[in-house]
Amino acid sequence: MRLSFASSSLLILPLLLVLLIAEVNSARKITIGNGDEEHLLLPTHDHDHSSSSSNKNHMDPSLNVFFNPVDLRLGKTMPIYFSKRGPSVSPKLLSKQEADSIPFSTSNLPYLLEFFSFLQDSPQAKAIEYTLTQCDLEPIKGESRFCGTSLESMVDFATALFGSGTQLKVLTTSPLSNTAPLLQNYTVLETPNEIHAPRMIGCHTMPYPYAVFYCHSQESENKLFQVWLGGENGERIHAAAVCHMDTSQWDSSHVAFQVLGAEPGTSPVCHFFPSDNLVWVPSLPA
Repeated sequence: MRLSFASSSLLILPLLLVLLIAEVNSARKITIGNGDEEHLLLPTHDHDHSSSSSNKNHMDPSLNVFFNPVDLRLGKTMPIYFSKRGPSVSPKLLSKQEADSIPFSTSNLPYLLEFFSFLQDSPQAKAIEYTLTQCDLEPIKGESRFCGTSLESMVDFATALFGSGTQLKVLTTSPLSNTAPLLQNYTVLETPNEIHAPRMIGCHTMPYPYAVFYCHSQESENKLFQVWLGGENGERIHAAAVCHMDTSQWDSSHVAFQVLGAEPGTSPVCHFFPSDNLVWVPSLPA
């Protein structure tokens, strides 16, 4: 198995280099500081397609990541939210040895809160519990899912799904500049480039003291794209986007349906990936 960085997303190599390994002390305590608590906040929407989003506000600006397939065309302008959570400020990804030495289950929540020195009713504790709960959920029909706590574990998951010996390719979205607004109108600058792959794995960052990725893959049809976007302020972003063509197994209260005014199975759901998410695909011969 080999990793390919020959993707048209040129920032994937620095992204993985930044995420690779975090140094910890001999007591295996992980120190949270220098703003890392920012990543221990509950997300606006779930990545789990089977969970209800009834408590989410569909008018929240950060929900401007969903769109319809017809919107992905040259010259189309639409409001899009891109967070500034890039690789340089993301929680560190532990080595597999270190990650495997720390329990990762809701049944271990009391121990973990003590391990990370968080109070039981704190926002950080609620975020940790949320992530552990999401990672314990069963996949929906036709879906494979896994929470990766190390780069090695994600590679192992992708290799098991795509087949032993498969060369892996990783795509992401280029980070937002410091001066760009989180939400603004973007215009599609070039015809979107569809990445043809028999299957893909989307890995989304989760709120946790160290880097945890919620990775999932559907057997149903998905279409993966890389898109050049131009913002009103002159920002240029090379974005990764996916269209889930079959949503018949999704929960009817998933926030995407509220945003798009659709129902499960009646319409595809497309969304952009933020820059701290990863998309794994098998690297096919040219």
